[in-house]
Amino acid sequence: MANFIRGRYDVVSFPPHPGPRGTRREKWNVTQYPKYSIVIPAYNESGRIVATLESVVACIRARGWQAEVIVVNDGSKDTTADLVQAFARNAPEVRMIQNATNRGKGYSVKTGLLQALGDVVMFTDADLSAPIEEAERLFAAIGEGADIAIGSRWLKTSRQTHRQPLYRQFFGRCFNIVIRTVMGLDFADTQCGFKAFTRSAAQTVFQLTTIERWGFDPEMLFIGLKRGFWIIEVPVSWAHDARTRLSYIKDGMKMLEELAIIRWNAFRGLYGKQVQHMRRAALQKHSGECPPPQ
Repeated sequence: MANFIRGRYDVVSFPPHPGPRGTRREKWNVTQYPKYSIVIPAYNESGRIVATLESVVACIRARGWQAEVIVVNDGSKDTTADLVQAFARNAPEVRMIQNATNRGKGYSVKTGLLQALGDVVMFTDADLSAPIEEAERLFAAIGEGADIAIGSRWLKTSRQTHRQPLYRQFFGRCFNIVIRTVMGLDFADTQCGFKAFTRSAAQTVFQLTTIERWGFDPEMLFIGLKRGFWIIEVPVSWAHDARTRLSYIKDGMKMLEELAIIRWNAFRGLYGKQVQHMRRAALQKHSGECPPPQ
């Protein structure tokens, strides 16, 4: 089981803005580092986490990806942790990080991505509403030069195999209009839980995020644009899962509050700070022992 120990990691300081594309990156040694890291935040997912891991690992092996799967157990009260540990015994691709308490999806994604070892890192929801095979579309966008590739349910609605109820579509589109207006984020879909990053982009953006729950997506995209990263929106296949825990009234009000926090953080200059990139050699040596994000 992964534990967190403060201070046991190496860092490299970078200036507030990333260097030009094509600057030298860390060398990737196939015997040490995976090409891809897939992060899955999980809270009380005992009903579907095994099926999810079976699908993800089967996809990795079928496509020959050099990949790791990181499940971030967000203080689950059910048997999620036990199921992941049991699965990982027969699947070397899988490892787990434990949050001591329930901190939220944003915190869990941040924790997983900052500890990921891959050249390209991504996160996906535990329900796999976007099939993991769609990750190839995100990886292709990164391969063509994007720093961040975000899955979109709304760029090509014909790819939705099971659409949301009308009331969820209505609230979702209203929230998107608010995000465009307040945050200046000109994306059709900011909330799809299917996003990929270069290692450099992830290390920069998620060192700076502060939102721990549902509103972390707009903050992450806002920081990405502010830091000069190229963000591409990619249409993906997607199927609504009726078991989703998001409440458009309660969580929607919270996200509006978080948008105000993001604007305040930007005004205070928090997103222009220097960042510290964790060295993969140290992360690998002390896998799962890095300090949690602050």
